[in-house]
Amino acid sequence: MTETSIAVVDSRSLVALFGACDQHVRKIRKALEVEIGTRDGKIHIEGPADAVARATTVFHELQDHMRRHGGLGDEDVERVLREVAQGRPASSCAAIRVGNEREIRPRTAGQVRFVDAMRRAELVMCAGPAGTGKTYLAVAMAVAALRQQEIRKIVLVRPAVEAGESLGFLPGDLQAKINPYLRPILDALREMMEYDLMKRYQEEDIIEISPLAYMRGRTLNQAFMILDEAQNTTVAQMKMFLTRMGEGSRIVVSGDTTQVDLPSGTRSGLIDALARLHGLQGVAAVELTAADIVRHPLVQRIVDAYDGRPKKRG
Repeated sequence: MTETSIAVVDSRSLVALFGACDQHVRKIRKALEVEIGTRDGKIHIEGPADAVARATTVFHELQDHMRRHGGLGDEDVERVLREVAQGRPASSCAAIRVGNEREIRPRTAGQVRFVDAMRRAELVMCAGPAGTGKTYLAVAMAVAALRQQEIRKIVLVRPAVEAGESLGFLPGDLQAKINPYLRPILDALREMMEYDLMKRYQEEDIIEISPLAYMRGRTLNQAFMILDEAQNTTVAQMKMFLTRMGEGSRIVVSGDTTQVDLPSGTRSGLIDALARLHGLQGVAAVELTAADIVRHPLVQRIVDAYDGRPKKRG
């Protein structure tokens, strides 16, 4: 038998970790067959060595989730237990440091592969369904690279409309026109950076937000370039974007190949690039699946339903 203890910041955090009427800790006890209690402001875990190690990982992951999201639900406990049981906890990959006291960790095996690919390759292509963290992790890596002065500029790009590049019908200037299409990227950015700092970086052109059509004819040096919703680019648009890479730059291309909104008969630039650039030196491709979805558990069940997989009751 092995025993270990985990320090908890305060009693409120301890209550949140254990859940109402200890519902969270009962799930952990049952799933991992360990004894769990509290003493002197610490969580004490006792049981077989491997089970104690898994339980310790579970509590660390739950504490990390609480720091990032401010709360903990039943579905979060179930997800972390499932990931640890499958041997794919987020702690198996170094955290992405986006601020002095702000770290982002990949939470599934697929996300670990994605982060590892972004650390070693100059061009990374990631395909996966909604909710797998493609955009979020790419933005986190860009912010971390800027913070560490590995790059001088972040460029966020997205096809401006579902099946083309027409912006003229929208009111306002260019920024006002493209903001609705770039909202997911902006939301991720605002989670990792203070609003005033983000606005200053935009004003100083350190962070650039651009529709894909406006990338033509440019060469970007020492930039971290992210192309989101890349499944809705044409082959020509994808070639144009990828060839914008200059000295010291990195590119992340992400999209969901099951949600192509291009006109019938038009080949997706992302699907084409995944096949065309496979095995090229400096290029990495990562495929995320429904198992990597980290949004509300219902999102995974919805994806399964649309993909024709058996429904999970519960």
